[in-house]
Amino acid sequence: MRAKFKAMMKYLKFLLITSLVIFTSCGSDDDSSTSNIVFRDETEVYLENMDEIETFLSTHYFRIEETATNPIFKQIVFDTIAGENAGETSILESEELMVKYVEGEEVTYDLYFLKIREGNDNEYQPTFADRAILTYRGLNIDSLQTNMFEESNVPVSFDFPGIGEGGIIPGFYEAITEFRGASGFQANNDGTVNYNDDYGLGAVFIPSGLAYFSTIPSGSGINSYDPLIFTFQLYKGIQQDHDGDGIPSYLEDTDNDRFLFEEDDDFDGDGIPNYLDTDDDGDGVLTADEIEVNDANGDGIITEDEIIFTDTNNDGTPDYLDPDIAIEPEDEE
Repeated sequence: MRAKFKAMMKYLKFLLITSLVIFTSCGSDDDSSTSNIVFRDETEVYLENMDEIETFLSTHYFRIEETATNPIFKQIVFDTIAGENAGETSILESEELMVKYVEGEEVTYDLYFLKIREGNDNEYQPTFADRAILTYRGLNIDSLQTNMFEESNVPVSFDFPGIGEGGIIPGFYEAITEFRGASGFQANNDGTVNYNDDYGLGAVFIPSGLAYFSTIPSGSGINSYDPLIFTFQLYKGIQQDHDGDGIPSYLEDTDNDRFLFEEDDDFDGDGIPNYLDTDDDGDGVLTADEIEVNDANGDGIITEDEIIFTDTNNDGTPDYLDPDIAIEPEDEE
C-alpha cells in the first residue's frame, strides 16, 4: 500500500463508493482474499496500470445511451473499435478526454477522465472535501460486460472524505471535482427527483494507486492492483463544514496535500483530524469562537476571503491554531 495511504489509515479505512453495499479496503483479519497479497512497488504497478489504461483508451470508443425508464438519465457505454465499429474515434483521440496530474507519495499519477459535459456554469464545483449527489457505475477494465462491480441509477449522496470510517477513493473524487451539477430539479409525487438535463456527465480511468492498490474490498470482485473505470452523472455539489466550526472542510487541509487524515492535519494531536475537530488547537476555546465568518454575497458558499482568521498576538498563527491564545474572562465590576 502507498506510504501516503499508510499514514491516512491511522484515521480512515477507505470504503468502496456505494450506497448499497459497503466494503472496507483493509478487509478483516481472517479475510483470505488479502492474507496472501504480495506487496509490490508503486511505480512498477503504476506503469503496468497506465499501459493497460492507455491500451483500453486506444482500442475503445464511447457512446451515450438513454434509458427507457428515465429519459434524462444518460449512460456512457464503451465498446471495442472493430468490425462495424472500425471507423469510430478512439477515446484516446477524443476531444472530451482530459488528463489530471495527481501527486502521490512516490508517483505523479496521470488520471484520464472524459468530460462529456461539465455541468451548469452557475453551480457549485465541489472540492475533495465536499459532498456530491450523483449516479454512477463501477467497471473493471479487464471485462466491461462481466465485471461491473457496483452501480446506482438513482441519485445517491457521497461524502468524499467521510466521517470516521467512510470515504471515497482519491481517483474518483479527483475526477468529480472537475464537474458541476444541474441547474435545478423537479420533485415527483413518489419522492423521486428529476434533475435538469444540464448536469455533469463523465467517466474516469483510475490507476490502482488512486483506488485500492493491494488491499481491495472483500467480496467486491476487484483484484489487487486492478485499474478501474467509473462513469458518473453529477447532479449537485455541496460544500461541507463537517465539524460546523465555520471553516469549510477543504480549508482545514493545513498542508494542502488534499488528504485530511494525516497527522499534519490533526493540529492538536488528539487523534481527531482538524476537519472533524471543533477545537483545532485544543485550547478549550471552540474554533467557531476564534474566527469571524461573513457570507458577504449570501450564496451559502464560504470562501477563504469571507473568513477573518483573528491573530490576537500578531505572531502569524491565527488564534484557532494557537493554543497560547484563549478568551480572557470579563473583568469583575
